[in-house]
Amino acid sequence: MVSCLDPSSRGIGRSVSSAPSLFTPSVRGGIGIDADDFRLSPTAHSDRFTFHLLRPDSSLIRGYWSLRRSIFCREQHVFEHSDRDELDRIACPIAALHHSSEPQDNDDGEAQVVGVVRIVETEPRLWYGGRLGVHSDFRRHNQIGKGLIWKAVTSANGWGCDRFLATVQIQNVRFFRRLHWTSIEELEIRGIRHHLMQADLDYYVPSRELRPAGTFASPIAA
Repeated sequence: MVSCLDPSSRGIGRSVSSAPSLFTPSVRGGIGIDADDFRLSPTAHSDRFTFHLLRPDSSLIRGYWSLRRSIFCREQHVFEHSDRDELDRIACPIAALHHSSEPQDNDDGEAQVVGVVRIVETEPRLWYGGRLGVHSDFRRHNQIGKGLIWKAVTSANGWGCDRFLATVQIQNVRFFRRLHWTSIEELEIRGIRHHLMQADLDYYVPSRELRPAGTFASPIAA
């Protein structure tokens, strides 16, 4: 499973190493999205999945929160009741959406979110990716993780990012290295081994999608 956290996670920094644009509106599956959302990583190709930078009024927001809680609270038990925190007030949420000939909708008829990640600028031009996860029914499709990472890094890169970092669970380090990430140091977060990793921004072509103004996510709630 592809998963990573970010600097908000309590316990970060306990090192076990020796070193302390314009876009064209489109519609797919009844949802208005941007042309850039159809673009995948050079190593990920699929007509079944698209990747979306969510707006505050997006119909996908509820699915985004639900999947995050399912992965990080109910499945991994990294958090007890909720994985939301203060960074969600300024973070940019990204969702992977599944498309098929027979749409798999939830009980309210909304499109199915099958992957999540958030990006946040913690200091000027320093970005972190975190809360990266894929729905358990779709983990055999490794292009979802690739597409989420591509969307996350290229979006930040288009907004003037100088460094893009993530704390990656140990079992996913090799996966990130294949996607042009470098390991900086090993960390322990909430008792789980991670690597602090940095993306090669020369590989991730800057997105032309404009950076939205103001708060992205909804207020913190359980």
